[in-house]
Amino acid sequence: MEPYQLSLSQAAAAISAKELSPVELIDSVLARIDAVEPRLNAFATVTADRARKTAADAAQEIVEGTYRGPLHGLPLGVKDLYETAGVPTTSSSQVRASFMPDTDAAMVADLLEAGMVMVGKTHTHEFAYGATTPTSRNPWDLERVPGGSSGGSGAAVAAGECLVGLGSDTGGSIRIPAAVCGTVGLKPTYGRISRRGVASLSWSLDHVGPLTRNVVDAAHVLAATAGYDRSDPASIDAPVPDYVGELAAAEGRDLTGLRVGVPTDLYFDRVDPRVEASVRAGIAQLERLGASLVEVGVPYARQMRAVSWGILGPEASSYHQEDLRNSPDLYTEEVRVALEAGELVLATDYINALRVRTLIQSAWREMFTRIDVLAAPAVPVPAPPADAEVVTWDDGVTERPTDCLVRLSVPANITGLPALALPCGFTTEGLPVGMQLIGRPLEESTLLVAGQAFEAATDTVGRLAPL
Repeated sequence: MEPYQLSLSQAAAAISAKELSPVELIDSVLARIDAVEPRLNAFATVTADRARKTAADAAQEIVEGTYRGPLHGLPLGVKDLYETAGVPTTSSSQVRASFMPDTDAAMVADLLEAGMVMVGKTHTHEFAYGATTPTSRNPWDLERVPGGSSGGSGAAVAAGECLVGLGSDTGGSIRIPAAVCGTVGLKPTYGRISRRGVASLSWSLDHVGPLTRNVVDAAHVLAATAGYDRSDPASIDAPVPDYVGELAAAEGRDLTGLRVGVPTDLYFDRVDPRVEASVRAGIAQLERLGASLVEVGVPYARQMRAVSWGILGPEASSYHQEDLRNSPDLYTEEVRVALEAGELVLATDYINALRVRTLIQSAWREMFTRIDVLAAPAVPVPAPPADAEVVTWDDGVTERPTDCLVRLSVPANITGLPALALPCGFTTEGLPVGMQLIGRPLEESTLLVAGQAFEAATDTVGRLAPL
């Protein structure tokens, strides 16, 4: 096994035992990037020289007895939406082609302080306003999209180009690429990780979090980055659990006592039969592990998409208003049109969307008095072809790929609830299928424990794409 093929936890154990040097690991990852990037294009920028120097510094620290912990010396891919000191942060847009921050985003700073080694900036759908990331390709099938907007991070983790990829999630942009690229993706509770230094799409819906090879790896990243940050107005001032310790304590245990909600609507409406079959098999696996299944109707199911776009559209247009006035030609046509459309939303419609959101949140709190997690498909379809302009259903209904891919992920953004996406199967063509588990506020540990148990009982989590 080459070092780049190791999971975070495996690499950390080898480095801690001095069986593997950070230099060897980073060299292996950079060689992997050189080998697959011409076909994948997951990275907007590769910081090879910086990575090698940081890895050498980490190796020296470890030799001298200064081991910072399980993230020390491990390779990190950073979504190009995150500010990185001295490294271009373009948001995959010509609008910010020359933007060079002088500070790191909060989540980046925390991971660098923990000893991680940034190997580059991963592509995003321009300013995160889309779910296909057209600059990049899916490592399981290079003719298909990697999802988005964190598509570069999803593709990079799935291809072995980094062990952790950072993402942001406003309408599913961590969970969508995780689902179609076959990785784990964690969208924490709204405000659980600071968003400082991350370009906003919609401040009322924006979350940040990791994409990783497996569940415990996501717990390590969450442990290093969760916490209060007064510079983020949404940040939650609440104690941070010992996520990794709780997973270790739960290892080998079943899920007896866990109540898993199985939705009777929304999440299985207009879903590819291959996706439905894999997700229902995944839910059955949770039941075999001891969980009890509870059928639930999804509150306000028909209002979800309207509320999401009613909030996201005008907030995105507000964020981009000055640049849209000064340099509209620098945006791609897709994003420029979406931003112009957002300016046409009436203030009363925006306010009403926010009001309905509070009703949705209240109704979901009530639903979660009867269940501990909700299990559902992460996306309705496997990765669409890169040249597809629409997804066409058997009854003739069509959807734009982005509209289709976000449809099942937006409820967790509207409610702000934590959600974990993980692979639950593969199609006969070898494309990953993702299941998402949604939990109560600040109960990421419950999702991680359930995800870890599922991972241990199956062989779908942790695979690298066979490029």
